[in-house]
Amino acid sequence: MMKYFEVKFTVACPNGENLQDARDLLAALAGEAGFESFEETDNGVTGYVQQDVFERQVLDEVLQDFPMADVQIAYEVSEADNRDWNAEWEAAGFEPIEIGRRLVVHDGRHLPQHAAGISIEIDAKLAFGTGNHETTRLMLTALLDLEERPDRVLDCGTGTGILAIAALKAGAQQATGYDIDEWSADNARHNAVINQVDDRFTPLLGDAAVLDSVGQDFDLVMANINRNILLNDLPRFVSKMRKGAWLLMSGFYEEDAPLVARKAEQLGLTLKRKLTDNQWACLCFYKA
Repeated sequence: MMKYFEVKFTVACPNGENLQDARDLLAALAGEAGFESFEETDNGVTGYVQQDVFERQVLDEVLQDFPMADVQIAYEVSEADNRDWNAEWEAAGFEPIEIGRRLVVHDGRHLPQHAAGISIEIDAKLAFGTGNHETTRLMLTALLDLEERPDRVLDCGTGTGILAIAALKAGAQQATGYDIDEWSADNARHNAVINQVDDRFTPLLGDAAVLDSVGQDFDLVMANINRNILLNDLPRFVSKMRKGAWLLMSGFYEEDAPLVARKAEQLGLTLKRKLTDNQWACLCFYKA
């Protein structure tokens, strides 16, 4: 059984409204130090990392260079109780999530009650992306609403691979995804096998820099990531879009949508649609 450290992060924000953004960004960046999962607390997050892969120096560097200058983060490390994390997740699973009758996401333990045009089975393990979060549902809705089905798809921060798998099942011919978390990249590959699209899906390990070695352009780029990472990686996204391609982005609140839209428009994209759900936003851009 794998042994884990439990790391309790305390996040201090002068403006309390930034706490959720700080949590999300911390969870994304801490993946570089080996973290696999997080639980939100009242004043921060608790992270879990395998003891034999924990890179404390990397974590300290991440916190020292944290992109939100007004945020202060402290942490305490202790040994986590011995638990079979995968067994606990698999025992709990999640209830099916429906996007109308067009698509349903379910695990192997909870089968959907209603038939849908597209059925996706996700064995989420510790990766993000079951369809339960508002941003994932928004991205799935935006994908299904596209008038033309893309041939080549890029899924940035792929997590469980749910968005890439949905695109393939909706008619795409080929998908590439990447994630900074090795566990997520492996889990995306595993879910592609479950959904019988593994021959058309290529999951990569790394951040947006891996796109520099990808020698093709895409008809659709999807990114459900923290706002700050989106803003940083947008130029690379646009560089991989062919003429006539779409960019779907979520992972941020409605109040942050103008900032994201402004950066995308500066890079030559046109905002075509905005979707919202419980204060979360999804923006759909077109490259003319």
